[in-house]
Amino acid sequence: MRSNTTARIARRRSFRVAAAVLTAAAALSLTACNNDEKAAGQAGQSSSSGASGGAQGSDDKGKEGGGSAHAGVERCRTENLEAAFATGEDALPDRNEDGGATTATIVLMNKGTSSCRIGGFPGVDLTSINGGERWSLARSSQKWSSLEVEAGQSTEFTLNLAFTKEEEGFYQPAWVEITPPNETKSLKIEWPWENDSLVDQRSATHPAIFVNPVG
Repeated sequence: MRSNTTARIARRRSFRVAAAVLTAAAALSLTACNNDEKAAGQAGQSSSSGASGGAQGSDDKGKEGGGSAHAGVERCRTENLEAAFATGEDALPDRNEDGGATTATIVLMNKGTSSCRIGGFPGVDLTSINGGERWSLARSSQKWSSLEVEAGQSTEFTLNLAFTKEEEGFYQPAWVEITPPNETKSLKIEWPWENDSLVDQRSATHPAIFVNPVG
């Protein structure tokens, strides 16, 4: 009996030791995962933070975005992007609705050889037909999140516009300069509606013409 009791006690002690080892190993594994995720989040925030304002694009942390979801993926650089207005039938602005208020879509294609990360507000500047009047569009209050764009794929953002047929108080764009979020170099594309003028709201406190975020 004594030997059997001793054997049972020994087995229970072995089970307790084994359980303690497994618990310790799980705790160490969880701590390592948390540390890895924390480091990845910090790396993502560090690589995506930057100045905003002026013609610069901004991935302003005051909205939403960044984080570790795309850690290790480089942000989309201007030289690896190509911009164009979406001119498909479904994407064309409808100037006859709501007194000329409508939206236009600008597509950003990743022409690089690897995926890139993008999110936030692009800087958008309009240049008038005479080349001397620049209009830096205001930004909306929409939230956004970073997204990953594979090589050869595209993402997009929209402009809220207000067209007018009046002969006074209008602005006729000729070119659009787009600065991707967190970049300083711009992409220049032609304004596709040369016969359509915008309401001149350059001095408006709450303009109806503004840019929405990518992502």
